[in-house]
Amino acid sequence: MKKATLIALSLLLLLPSVALCQIRKPQNKPYIDLRPLHFGISVGLNLQDIEFENVGPQLMEDGTTRTVLCDADTWNPGFSVGVLADMRLSNHFSFRLAPAMHFGSKRLIFRDLDVLDDRGHPTEATQDMKNTYIALPLELKFAAERFNNYRPYMLFGVSPMINLTGKDQEYVQLKRFDTHIELGMGCDFYLPFFKFIPELKFCYGLGDVLDKSHVDELTDVNKRIYAQSVANAKPSKMFVLSFYFE
Repeated sequence: MKKATLIALSLLLLLPSVALCQIRKPQNKPYIDLRPLHFGISVGLNLQDIEFENVGPQLMEDGTTRTVLCDADTWNPGFSVGVLADMRLSNHFSFRLAPAMHFGSKRLIFRDLDVLDDRGHPTEATQDMKNTYIALPLELKFAAERFNNYRPYMLFGVSPMINLTGKDQEYVQLKRFDTHIELGMGCDFYLPFFKFIPELKFCYGLGDVLDKSHVDELTDVNKRIYAQSVANAKPSKMFVLSFYFE
């Protein structure tokens, strides 16, 4: 009984503070969302990942088999910059074009199960795959009602991506083009002189981005066993944390 009484008193004490939080305050830039078109810039961070399907045992010229497994074993942080064009469709919906450049990398590790080291462990080779993408996302944004100086929202979009990384002699090479679907959320914060928008977005690749012709371009024949160990590379994934300024 005493416990129930204490809980009830605690709730009563919290009610005034909750009510104060709901009090309307003067709005900064009250008409900014009524403009048919507005622009912004963004900076942020990204985390890149990709999944590989391995071929399994490979038949060698001497009749033996070797099994090499490839995996992207970590989410590597990168840097993102971009611009934004937002077109108002209604009180709650807007259409966005948000071109961005994503600088990052993927760390690949290859484990040769048939060649062991001195401790009896599979030998390993690594590749630091540098990636620079130009993304051209087309997004539909749904925003809640504005309350005071903040307004949460969700978005869905499709983003063609261009991989600017040039050809090299590493084990694995990715294709030039990819397409991602995007799902994200954020919140508009209305400051006295501009609008600040933190946003978290998840991008999921739709196709196989492995460049299968890269094997034939390798001049070091010893690398081909690693390049041939991968059957496909999908999906590619990316988390993007952006900070927009409008």
